[in-house]
Amino acid sequence: MTVQPATLKTCPAPVAAPRKPRFMPPPGACDAHCHIFGPGDRYPYHPDRTYTPPDAGLDRFRAVQAHLGLDRAVLVNASCHGVYNEAMLDAIAASDGRYRGVAIVDDGFTADRFAALDAGGIRGVRFNFVRHLGGPPDLDVLDRILRRIAPLGWHVVLHFDAGDLVDFAGLLDGLPIPYLIDHMGRVKTAEGLEQEPFRRLVDRLERDPNCWVKISGAERISAGGPPFADAVPFARRLVEAAADRVLWGTDWPHPNIARTMPDDGDLVDLLPDFMPDPAVRQAVLVDNPARLYGFPAPSPTPPAGATA
Repeated sequence: MTVQPATLKTCPAPVAAPRKPRFMPPPGACDAHCHIFGPGDRYPYHPDRTYTPPDAGLDRFRAVQAHLGLDRAVLVNASCHGVYNEAMLDAIAASDGRYRGVAIVDDGFTADRFAALDAGGIRGVRFNFVRHLGGPPDLDVLDRILRRIAPLGWHVVLHFDAGDLVDFAGLLDGLPIPYLIDHMGRVKTAEGLEQEPFRRLVDRLERDPNCWVKISGAERISAGGPPFADAVPFARRLVEAAADRVLWGTDWPHPNIARTMPDDGDLVDLLPDFMPDPAVRQAVLVDNPARLYGFPAPSPTPPAGATA
């Protein structure tokens, strides 16, 4: 049954003027988890969505990225757009190669449609398991889709609740392609580093070369609120487990935030706390997303005084 827009949860807008971060990301740094929403009059939201996001289109996204010092982005289609990936694809097409994307698809996507997505800069698909977005997908459909995208060299992004890391361990063991766990598995910092879901996540990252994790979502897992310092030990432990298979992202414009809307300047300033070693920051912010998403090598910087 279609949810009527008047009954939908409406998400608040992101911080309109985030502060300038003190930390400057390295050249080529990638926000590997962010969204383009609408504008709804051009890219309508799905009638069966569970929430309505704020319009957060390409122009505003570009301005926020420049303000934060981020050069590249992985746009993740969210459930509110359903399998309509056009807003994301148009943003990628306008990015001069600086954006890639992760699509939401269904069982009706043919090989030709997947090929078109690949040509448009899509490098993976996302499946939501979290309860507030409808719970686990049909696992037979998931399996069929993963086998269709495997020849493209894509990966799958999995949006789990913390308990899913335990409940779906067998599913993860059998995945035929690389998989990427969103938002540190949405574990709760209040339950500590020794909680079973987090121990399972760390162990999986250490032993399974197909497993990747995003150290995004500090504002989602924090019990202490801004500036989300209680997320630091969790991010550090994941980076220690496999720094070559970790990504980071802002999650701008932060849909479905239950408490305080984060300031994106705070999120960027967590990066040196997450990764004190500059070489590790280079890997997580630049090299890892370039490898997974196929970003081109950066153009060499000309010597001082050189002319074109």
